[in-house]
Amino acid sequence: MSTLPAPPARTALSLPALHVPYRIDGRLVTVDEPLRLGAGGQRAAAAAQFLRECQSHDLVVHWTPATDDPLFTGSTNEVSATAGLLRHLPAPGMLPGEPPELAVWRDRHAYGQLYHRRGPDFVTVMDRREPSDAARFTIEHPDLLATFLTVLDATPVACLSTTGREAVDLLTTERLAWVTDGWVVALPPRIRRWPVPCTDI
Repeated sequence: MSTLPAPPARTALSLPALHVPYRIDGRLVTVDEPLRLGAGGQRAAAAAQFLRECQSHDLVVHWTPATDDPLFTGSTNEVSATAGLLRHLPAPGMLPGEPPELAVWRDRHAYGQLYHRRGPDFVTVMDRREPSDAARFTIEHPDLLATFLTVLDATPVACLSTTGREAVDLLTTERLAWVTDGWVVALPPRIRRWPVPCTDI
């Protein structure tokens, strides 16, 4: 996979450049061009991975969607479903005439809505994107765990084994992975910064 070189940073923190040109100053990450999460494929999956890693480190991210991004110009149901799936990621900036789902994303976004923690031979996931339907998962089956760890990096579904594709289906059903135009990426950030009080998450 070709990647863009990481821009100069004023912090020791390293983020994956992927296909996302960005600048970082302390805890502020500024994405230098609109992101097209709805464009599908490698770039969309890589953009979600980038935002997930920023969320993992509790960074403040300034980014805007492209004005013609299908993610935000599609049907109301489609926009609402995708925004709900990605609501744990840093919220986009305002767009003129934007769908109301983007404002809801900004209003409801909080650190720790979805995250994973790792133990020996297992991963636990907490999902509170929908407060009335919070869920906790333990991923310990070897094939499912291996697939989850693999798709933390945006991965072509076709490159996975049959077992891996079945695992992706399970992760997608539980809304823990996002498949977009033949590419898949895991959604829960690895939590690295605990808020005070930690009972907030």
